[in-house]
Amino acid sequence: MSQYWSKLVHNLDPYVPGEQPKDQRYIKLNTNECPYPPSPNALAAIHAAADERLRLYPDPNADELKDAIADYYNVQRANIFVGNGSDEVLAHVFQGLLKHDAPLLYPDISYSFYPVYANLYQINAQQIPLREDFRVCLGDYAVDNGGIIFPNPNAPTSMALGLDAIEALLETHDKSVVVVDEAYVDFGAQTAIPLIDKYPNLLVVQTFSKSRSLAGLRVGFAVGHPDLINALERVKNSFNSYPLGRMAIAGAAAAMRDKAYFEDTCQKIIATREMTVQSLTEMGFSVLPSAANFVFARPPAGNAESLYLALKQRGVLVRYFNKPRINEYLRITIGTDEEMATFLSVLAEL
Repeated sequence: MSQYWSKLVHNLDPYVPGEQPKDQRYIKLNTNECPYPPSPNALAAIHAAADERLRLYPDPNADELKDAIADYYNVQRANIFVGNGSDEVLAHVFQGLLKHDAPLLYPDISYSFYPVYANLYQINAQQIPLREDFRVCLGDYAVDNGGIIFPNPNAPTSMALGLDAIEALLETHDKSVVVVDEAYVDFGAQTAIPLIDKYPNLLVVQTFSKSRSLAGLRVGFAVGHPDLINALERVKNSFNSYPLGRMAIAGAAAAMRDKAYFEDTCQKIIATREMTVQSLTEMGFSVLPSAANFVFARPPAGNAESLYLALKQRGVLVRYFNKPRINEYLRITIGTDEEMATFLSVLAEL
């Protein structure tokens, strides 16, 4: 604590990312990164952008990237907002669209940045408990609110909602913004982007960090009605007009256009996930139905913390959350077939 801190800083409870230890080489199954390299086309575009033009500011509107996203999802450039990772996009969403007198609603077990942003921007928020089986039940959100946000699939529980449930929520709450955070949608869920023309209060947020293997490039985006996008642009241009560099714009646009590589990578991860689920189940784990690039699993004895520590000691990192209701579970990112074989072998020994 310092006498120079503002009152706000004293009251912050910052987000804690997954471990990035440097003491040895680990099999990293703790931060939901993609185990496969980026699209070769994306890497070529990044290298091509690393030239003398780096002395110039990048395009503040990132039109090349917006056009690539718009073409992929068959929407207009005016429907697209881009930012420095989906976390920055979400930060602008909280500030520009979700701060109202009525409470913001989100699941109690969900992406742990939501309460951080609510606290940072001093937003009145209310957590809606997941059901006993860890499902998000959108019927539980039928209360007065100033906005709703939830991940689909949910994190860390990995389960996904169908578009029928999301559409029913949108019809019920047409007076407030509904944000669907789709960081993991490409691994088995349905995107809500096709609904934006019908529901002007819907905003969908995605990232290039997972299914497009570009976590190190920091690119995220939102898709929604132009009125929502305009609000985000106003916040962005009051904060940082140049959130994406030249290499980020070029690399992300190329990755979005390389549909074949993207689909192949996703299918490999899905296949490995199903193999992992089967193996964990045979070992006696309880595994929630996953539509993400990770699984959420309870060891037979519920000894998640000791198992996490034992795996780490043997060079395998998974994610453990010491929180009520989920402290007997591990979140396990899906790696390559070879990485998962090593993980399962170590797990069997333990």
